[in-house]
Amino acid sequence: MAERRETDARIAALLGDFDGIVEANALVAVDDEHDPEGSSTAFERAHVASLLAQARDHLDAVDHALERLERGGYGRCEGCEELIPPGRLEVRPAATTCVRCAGAPR
Repeated sequence: MAERRETDARIAALLGDFDGIVEANALVAVDDEHDPEGSSTAFERAHVASLLAQARDHLDAVDHALERLERGGYGRCEGCEELIPPGRLEVRPAATTCVRCAGAPR
């Protein structure tokens, strides 16, 4: 649950950053093609949007882990059904595979 709260907070902060970038651009007549700041503004907006997408994906993974916890499958590899080492779960609480299955070709 702590991981979920941290991810929710990260999403809220990124949404604030994204809104701030959009609002700052709304105050000036922006023409990305001819404005010397336009390309950096577009880059910032795309960068924050990418971080936001990653945070949302992580939140989905955390929710999936919580569902597995409720069903009693948390900590088992979805590939081979062996136990996922505790150290891996400590580093990646939403891990769904053991290291061996994670590294296996798909």
